[in-house]
Parts: sequence; structure tokens; C-alpha cells
Amino acid sequence: MLDHASPRVGSSLPSGPREVTLWFTQKLEPAFSTIEVRSESGAVMSNGKAQLDRGDPTQSHVALKPLSPGTYKVIWRVLSVDTHRTQGDFTFRVGQ
Repeated sequence: MLDHASPRVGSSLPSGPREVTLWFTQKLEPAFSTIEVRSESGAVMSNGKAQLDRGDPTQSHVALKPLSPGTYKVIWRVLSVDTHRTQGDFTFRVGQ
């Protein structure tokens, strides 16, 4: 399950972050774990594939393209090393 995220679920930020980072309650299987970020119009704003943190296998992150003011949806699908699948989404806002 998702433990916490940066940016935080439902947060408002003054400017766009450079990446989205998600922490999960179990270690992840990188080959079957994805994070995608989409704009309000549905455009993909993630820049490349999600990567596991080398020092923390419960943490995954994805780089972002520059974000304009608006609402963005983070969509994640992960497989833990003990074969539990989970998925979900949340939004965050950039700008006023």
C-alpha cells in the first residue's frame, strides 16, 4: 500500500516539483512498478520511467516535465516483492 508521497496527496504547491516520489509499505519489484503523472487534459507529464531508490526499495520516483499551473493526477501501479499488486491515484495542484 502507498504509505506517503511527495508532493503530498491533495497538496497545493507554488511551483511544479521536479519529480514525484512515492513510499510504499513493502519492497517493490521494479520491473512491474510504474508511476505516471498526467495533466488535466490527459497529457503525460512524467519524463521517463519510474525508478526505485537504490537505498530504499520501498521508494519509487519519476522525473517530471516542467509543470504549468493546474491540477495533476499521479497514477501508480506496483508489485511488491511478495507478489501483492496494488494501484491507485491522487492529485496535487500547482499554482493558485
